[in-house]
Amino acid sequence: MRSEQQYIDLYSQSAGVIKEHSAEVMNALRDEAFRNFARLGFPTKKVERYKYTDIPSLFAPDYGLNLRRFEIPVNPYKAFRCDVPNLSTSLYFVINDAFYSRTLPSSRLPEGVIVDSLAKVASERPQLVAKYYGKIARTEEDAVTALNTMLAQDGIFVYVPRGVKVERAVQVINMLKSPVAPARQGATGEHGARGKVNFMTNRRVLIVLEEGAEIKLLFCDHTADDSNFLTTQIVEASVADGARLEFYCLEETHAGNVRVSNVYIDQKANSYVNHNIITLHNGVTRNRTDLVFNGEGAECNLCGCVMADKRQHVDNNTLIVHRVPHCTSNELYKYVLDENAVGAFAGRILVEHGAQKTISQETNQNLCASKTARMYSQPMLEIYADDVKCAHGSTVGQLNDAALFYMRQRGITLKEAKLLLELAFINEVIDKMQLEPLRDRLHHLVEQRFRGQFGKCAGCTLCK
Repeated sequence: MRSEQQYIDLYSQSAGVIKEHSAEVMNALRDEAFRNFARLGFPTKKVERYKYTDIPSLFAPDYGLNLRRFEIPVNPYKAFRCDVPNLSTSLYFVINDAFYSRTLPSSRLPEGVIVDSLAKVASERPQLVAKYYGKIARTEEDAVTALNTMLAQDGIFVYVPRGVKVERAVQVINMLKSPVAPARQGATGEHGARGKVNFMTNRRVLIVLEEGAEIKLLFCDHTADDSNFLTTQIVEASVADGARLEFYCLEETHAGNVRVSNVYIDQKANSYVNHNIITLHNGVTRNRTDLVFNGEGAECNLCGCVMADKRQHVDNNTLIVHRVPHCTSNELYKYVLDENAVGAFAGRILVEHGAQKTISQETNQNLCASKTARMYSQPMLEIYADDVKCAHGSTVGQLNDAALFYMRQRGITLKEAKLLLELAFINEVIDKMQLEPLRDRLHHLVEQRFRGQFGKCAGCTLCK
């Protein structure tokens, strides 16, 4: 059976249940998304943007879904404690794909700012959500987007009205937790003696910044138990004229987690976007970022850093479309791969006709710390304007032997010398983060990661 067939059958049999437990604004797009998904099917490696990740095999297992929206018995505020010194945030939780509203941060957001359940806001203010939902993430072009649109029932909605600047960073913890305890005495069956339950979640994120608005968002992905998880996530970010969005995504999950995330960003004139993706621990991760400049004078910075070992797989795929003149884009992605890890980066810069005075720099640098690690790099420029400054580059190599020799001559052990060089290599990406307390904390987490001193972040009770 094709991987997509079970999802076609699922929607055909359960469309009524899915719609009953969601909002009409989201329901309005489901049937069309279903038809597009059935037409497209999961992309194979023959599809250019998916050539480095076997999507059909990731979706082949029979995952359970919480379509009737049963509450997961967990209090995240007691289970999670983020240890980032001097980082004062407004802390929110999304449990699998459901916004946690029982307890909310004591700090108040500026008037008019919304951080809430997407389904709730879509029900209470349908005109506001309908104006943006599904407008950037088009289901007719991508099967993963279509699948998420037809199955997603909730997520998070972030809205900043005209001219409002949110000074305190907003932190969202995406917590994955199986509805059934993963370790039951005497449990047997297809999930093994430990009773693991394969669980799927489909999360939707809608970010809207009106003219001159500003916000800093920190999204952290965590697993609360050792069940196998499959997550699809679709993020739509509308950044209006003169708005400023800083969007940081940190993944610290485990080897049994599969994460497929598509981020769609629409930038208007004189806006600014800083989007950073940090992968510290994972199983299989596939991140796609599509950003379009639709107004002059806009600027974006896309950065990513990956530390992977064992059999971890991390695939970052980006597309930046310069549709109008006088825009600037910068990309910097760095990977450090050890043991049997696999990394992939494919970045395409498209400069359309008339997009004169474009400035674009795309860089991908990679270290393979073992002979069995593999890295695939594919930076691309596609330019149809003649007055531009565009460059791209890619390197894949090992640690510098001369630098190692120099450090060892000064009494530094080989292990410590390798560590210092790897830290210096990856910290270039972290240093570009403008949220200083998070930047300092990540320097520490990365060092701990390279030293092998923890399995996860070790900054919260979930990770103990």
